[in-house]
Amino acid sequence: MINNETTPCLTLYGIKNCDTMRKARRFLEEQGIAFRFHDYRADGIDSRRLSAFVDTLGYETLLNKRGTTWRNLPEELRDNVQDNASAVRVMLEHPAVIKRPLLCAANGHLLAGFSPSTYLTFIQENV
Repeated sequence: MINNETTPCLTLYGIKNCDTMRKARRFLEEQGIAFRFHDYRADGIDSRRLSAFVDTLGYETLLNKRGTTWRNLPEELRDNVQDNASAVRVMLEHPAVIKRPLLCAANGHLLAGFSPSTYLTFIQENV
């Protein structure tokens, strides 16, 4: 259960209807870890924050090239993603291509993707 009496020191970024997002949210809730959910579609993402994520993890980590959204983008647009700035532009325009979930600790540390063991380690080290 999410502890609403405690200010969450974790933010989970993603898209509400993603299966992996559901697994991550359920895991955090079952562990009793307080977190705030940030939905890219409902809440948006500003370029400064996204650029900071990309600077920390690299665009190759955050750009989900395995999903349908990426595959449905025009080939020319996909081919033009060659650095952090061009990747951020595409991710801002098409937030579904941002890898999810992205777990962010209050200290700025980030974890892309989901697995129970890496979440436990990340939480122990950052919360």
